[in-house]
Amino acid sequence: MTQELPPFKVLVVDDAVEITEILRDYLEAAGFDVRTAAAGAAALARLAAEPVDCVLLDVMMPGMSGFEVCRRIRQTSEVPVLFLTARDSDSDKLRGLGLADDYIVKTASSAEVVARVRTVLRRAARPAPRRVLDFGRLQLDLPAHEVRLDGRAVPVTAREFALLRLLAEHPRRVFPREELFERIWGAYGDQGTVWVHIRRLREKIGPGLITTVRGAGYRFEAP
Repeated sequence: MTQELPPFKVLVVDDAVEITEILRDYLEAAGFDVRTAAAGAAALARLAAEPVDCVLLDVMMPGMSGFEVCRRIRQTSEVPVLFLTARDSDSDKLRGLGLADDYIVKTASSAEVVARVRTVLRRAARPAPRRVLDFGRLQLDLPAHEVRLDGRAVPVTAREFALLRLLAEHPRRVFPREELFERIWGAYGDQGTVWVHIRRLREKIGPGLITTVRGAGYRFEAP
């Protein structure tokens, strides 16, 4: 028998455990494959490691607000995002809808939340124009998360793609290591990780496209 709904992956981001568990139960009952995160930094790290089909995101969380989390997601991904929050002012709704695909107040029933997730996923499934960053020999297909060099596919990890995309979307801008780590890994940590990923990208796409600015950071040299 054919399933009514494919097993879409949904990431639920909320610091309230009881709300997360209720949403997990309803979403899994509706056929979704659910992941959870209790804070913004953890959500960003999880997205970099494992892409999902949709994100349900609280606004009021410790450390990093949902608005900031969504802004950072949008820098590297086009995954559908729905805010699910207790904040119901018009200004919050307008701000949220300017960033995300939907804005749901927590007074909504779980059944309504599931229905609106399905609606956003249907919209996202419609064919859209391809967004490709083209630098001659190097192309980045953003929706497909693919890198091509001289017409040949270059295998990259999710974080390598996110790092290369961030640099390539801002050619000639110098990014300090600490900023790259925060944006791609979602937290402050070992900046040596950035160097390792830059080295791997240089091995795959050539040494001249990502340069080191001594004492400042890295930048993408658009041909």
